[in-house]
Amino acid sequence: MMTKSCLMSCCSMSLKFDVLIVEDAYGYFYNIFPRYESIFGEYSSSVEAASASIDSSAQYWTLSCIKKARSFIKKSLLSPSHGLKLGCKVVNHCINYCCFYVTEAQEMLQVLINRLRTTLEGSSADIGWLQKTEGLPPVVDGTTRFKELLSDVRNGMHNLPNSLVYLFIPGLFSNHSPLYFVNTKRFFSKMGLTCHIAKIHSEASVEKNAWELKQYIEELYWGSGKRILLLGHSKGGIDAAAALSLYWYDLRDKVAGLALVQSPYGGSPIASDILREGQIADKEARRIMEFIVCKLIKGDIRALEDLTYDKRKDFISKHKLPSDELPIVSFHTEASSAPGVLATMSHIAHAELPWLPLPQFLAQYEDSYSLLATPRVPVVIPLSAAMAISALHLRLRYGERSDGLVARCDAEVPGSVVVRLERKLDHAWMVYSTLRKDPVEADASEMCEALLTMLVENTKEKCDFP
Repeated sequence: MMTKSCLMSCCSMSLKFDVLIVEDAYGYFYNIFPRYESIFGEYSSSVEAASASIDSSAQYWTLSCIKKARSFIKKSLLSPSHGLKLGCKVVNHCINYCCFYVTEAQEMLQVLINRLRTTLEGSSADIGWLQKTEGLPPVVDGTTRFKELLSDVRNGMHNLPNSLVYLFIPGLFSNHSPLYFVNTKRFFSKMGLTCHIAKIHSEASVEKNAWELKQYIEELYWGSGKRILLLGHSKGGIDAAAALSLYWYDLRDKVAGLALVQSPYGGSPIASDILREGQIADKEARRIMEFIVCKLIKGDIRALEDLTYDKRKDFISKHKLPSDELPIVSFHTEASSAPGVLATMSHIAHAELPWLPLPQFLAQYEDSYSLLATPRVPVVIPLSAAMAISALHLRLRYGERSDGLVARCDAEVPGSVVVRLERKLDHAWMVYSTLRKDPVEADASEMCEALLTMLVENTKEKCDFP
């Protein structure tokens, strides 16, 4: 009796449900088609016919669904085995869905763990890989000799020959730094030496700049008849080394030597940490750098990619630098993290203010002092503070000393004479002057002269240069 009463109540509920479904279906179709009839008035007869056809189709579909649902409910209530099978199927589907979502969650968690591990490890396994690689030529410590030459330069002994052309290759973002190597070039010109600053697009890739430098060196050689002595700072040293590695057959008789100053020959941990794939927010970091380098600076993202450890390992393994034939000097420093560095300002450019009137007491000297005719205001930024923070970050994270961008061990070119200066100098010190100059210490121009003098000495030993 209980089963029969339950069945009757379920059937009555299903009939009420059927009526509601049919009414909803009719209401839906009757509400829809008058709108089409108002839009297409000239086709009212067609719309009415289509409406009647759809009404009959909707009624048939609704009644068919109701019959299937009613038969399914009756079978489940009257046949316990059928209900048991249905329950088993439902449970089985639930288990399958749970297993699927658990597997997906495990995979997502594993990906997150791998990304977290890659982010935390960073460049710890890559820093200093040049010293760990077997088969590369050893380096020679030339720090003592460099100090002797630097002392001679400061005492007025200038031994650089005029039989060479001195070419300075600037580093990354030099196109936006008008004072890059300017003071050094002026210093060399006063000594009567032929000196040039390479006009290359420093934000381009290493291989592209290598080709441009090859052509630039050949033009200087054929125009002057003198061999070229190269000094590259930061990425400029990488570009120069790539030019000699790729086109050594063409440049063998035209280049006398190469000095790499604070160049990430083995790679840069900063560039690698920013562009490393597989770490947390790697795609977002890459999009930000692409926007800065490509959109704002109008450069090539490959210029930064070429400084990563993966790219440097691949390039060095394929293209050997002829260190057995070419004299090479490597120079690297360590940035200071003292609190006083935070107040140091770097002079990176001049801002001309032609709209300012010349003071009355200087008007009579306008022709004699043409530099005073257009007032110029120095543009300074706390570059040393940024380098100090970056160097402190690398020291705390990896335990490595650096100039703020390049680890000291990654700046030593295999087969070169290495200058490991103890004086605290950041990555930008070589090319930008500070507002507070120390008369006791040597400036960047004097250090460049000492480095090139050492390079000339090595050239005489290796190549019998006169």
